[in-house]
Formats: sequence, C-alpha cells, structure tokens
Amino acid sequence: MRHGKKFNHLGRKKGHRVALLKNLANALIEHKRINTTLAKAKSLRVYVEPLVTKAKTNTTHSRRMVFRYLQNKDSINELFGPIADKVGQRPGGYTRVIKTGTRKGDGAEMAMIEFVDFNDLMLTAGSSKKGRSRRGRKKSSKAAVPPVVTQEEE
Repeated sequence: MRHGKKFNHLGRKKGHRVALLKNLANALIEHKRINTTLAKAKSLRVYVEPLVTKAKTNTTHSRRMVFRYLQNKDSINELFGPIADKVGQRPGGYTRVIKTGTRKGDGAEMAMIEFVDFNDLMLTAGSSKKGRSRRGRKKSSKAAVPPVVTQEEE
C-alpha cells in the first residue's frame, strides 16, 4: 500500500529516480534552463529549491550537505557562486516551470524549468511594466479631475 507517499515516483525505482534527479539538477545548475517533461520538472523543483536555500549560507557544512545531493564540484561552485549571489535576497521560489505543449512522439506534456533571476528577457519585460498590487484599489479618474462649470450651466 502507498499510504502517505505523495511524491511522484516517475515510474522508476528509488536508485534510478535519485540518479535522474541528480543529473537533472546538475544540468539545470549548469545551463540555468532545461526542457523536460512536466512531471520531471515539478519533481526537480522540489529537489533543487532546498539546495538553493542551503547555498545562500556559504559554509563548509552547507557545501557538504549540498554535495551529498549533487556530487559534482563544478555544480557546487556554480550554485554557491553566481546563483547564490543572485537569489540571496529572494525568500523562495527560485525556479519557474513553464509548460511548452506536448511531445510529438508520445504526447507527453513538456515543460521548461529555469532559474527565475537568470532569464534576462523576463527581467527586462517585468521591470518596464508597472504592476498593481492585489490590495491596491482602482483610482477613479473622475475624482482626480474636478468638474468644469460653464456659464450656460449657471
């Protein structure tokens, strides 16, 4: 029985699943953006985000803890270097999953997973738009401009 086992097993045994997530995480850290299936992207997000949180504190202990998961020195240096610098003030949500349609061969849902602070196109587009907060109320244009009274109306 699978009571309480809520994570996606991805159709693999534990050893194969751990190796898959480790390789996907190393590829994501190296390239900052990868294309994969939607299920793998969602599982990878759960796998990578705690590692990025640990990378925000650059200590020997946190490096060793992250190395247990990635087992790649180049990925560790990249994660604790440029990635940790860019996401240092962010409280969470380091990755973004964007659906890209279905794969032609088998119809699997595909997705692109990327680090949020490394997409230059979205950063420039987001800074130019002036967004409104959800709590902000709409400013009425009538209240801002006083009505003009003409001589005929008097």
